[in-house]
Amino acid sequence: MDYQLQLLIVMISYMSLLILWGLYQGRKVKSSEDYAIAGRNLPGWVAALSERATGESSWALLGLPGAAYATGLLEIWTAIGCVAGIIFAWIVLAWRLRDEAEKYKISTFTEYLAKRHGEVGKWIRIVGSFTIVFFFFFYVGAQFLGGGKTLHTMFDIDPKMGMLITAAMIVPYTIYGGFRSVVYTDVIQAIVMIITLIVGPIMGYIYISDHPELFAQTISGALQKAGPEYNSLIGGLKGFGAGIVIMSGFSWFFGYLGGQPQLSMRFMAIKNTRQAKQARNIGILWTVIAYIGALCLGWIGIAIFGPTGLEDREFVMPAVILEIFPPFIAAILITGAIAAMISTADSLLILSATELSENLIKPISKKEISPKTKLIRSRVVTALLAVIALFLAYISPSDLIFTLVSYVWAGIGGTFSVVILMTLFWKRFHGKAALITIISGMLFTIIWISSGMEEHITSRILTFFVALTIALISTLAIPPAKTISQHNN
Repeated sequence: MDYQLQLLIVMISYMSLLILWGLYQGRKVKSSEDYAIAGRNLPGWVAALSERATGESSWALLGLPGAAYATGLLEIWTAIGCVAGIIFAWIVLAWRLRDEAEKYKISTFTEYLAKRHGEVGKWIRIVGSFTIVFFFFFYVGAQFLGGGKTLHTMFDIDPKMGMLITAAMIVPYTIYGGFRSVVYTDVIQAIVMIITLIVGPIMGYIYISDHPELFAQTISGALQKAGPEYNSLIGGLKGFGAGIVIMSGFSWFFGYLGGQPQLSMRFMAIKNTRQAKQARNIGILWTVIAYIGALCLGWIGIAIFGPTGLEDREFVMPAVILEIFPPFIAAILITGAIAAMISTADSLLILSATELSENLIKPISKKEISPKTKLIRSRVVTALLAVIALFLAYISPSDLIFTLVSYVWAGIGGTFSVVILMTLFWKRFHGKAALITIISGMLFTIIWISSGMEEHITSRILTFFVALTIALISTLAIPPAKTISQHNN
């Protein structure tokens, strides 16, 4: 049987089971709180696997192996930055955010910040939610675009038709089951991802050692043979240039410090403290294994294909898997990778929808409505957002969408990381300072990237320190509002 046909059959079967699983979990959703945050009742292992699948997906399976293939040992700095940030988040932040979510009975990310800083909570809710909805809205569109391009590459399907297929895969169960369906489908993705990232490197190493005709028979041999820049932790650079490269790689650390709402919501949804400890252990173990596996897959790609053997470096993982496994097994592993990438859209869609529904629409509605009506409203908002995001992805230039997405990691991740850290660890930090920090951090990121300065120094690190400086100055220079926040009562 033709490989492409096998891959198509496996993918249709896999995605059908995933959609059915998501719809099944959606049957357990009975209220808007279930829809937005799974009733804050997630088992630790579910929260951990969902957070990891949401946080990594195409990065761990395509991006990081591709970067390791293109740059060799230099990519270790990016891995160290990411892993250090994830470990910090699980050890220091996860249980605290869980406890805070329970204490303030919150359903969304910005609702927590609004309740903690009650004196200007209304404005934090409006500004924070609008910022998240706007940028993540385009992020969803980018996922639809990415899904369309991936299906075009794998099956030669028209990219626009691929976008429709991508939406059809994830939108039905996301509309029906909300956060709960999304989280439980993430679990399946995380399991397939970690199997790929364990089995792939092990079998790859055996394969290259058994085939003397390849570019190299070991990872170290491949890096050495590829050139001195591949076999160096600083890419053959010296002095200031080496420092910039190391700093740029490690800068990913700052985006994991509580500022990515789609990840922090998984922490907040954990059932209890005991489950939070279980989630921490699983989340950290998964991360360490996955990052080692992703790097090794990239370096094994050098051993098999040589440093210039692939046109698109980000397809090194599928290329290696196809080389070392029989077609059917390769199809299963690659399908899991494609599905994980495509389904990232569901996490971003439900986050945007609940922020819009709970923080922007709900406060406008003065009339008290029943829990059933609230749930219907949440589903309608999710459906409308999905349709509009798909429409915008169709008509907007892809460059515009990906430019807006580039603001997310630094602008939202770096800025909200500062706000979360200050809120948790500094009692003097107040609502006015939080609001100023959110606005200033986003504006700085937009100006910095738009000016072209991103090519010289990454905004991932600069936004964090600019926001931190503004948070410190505004806290000390501006008195808090007279109304005392809920936290300080």
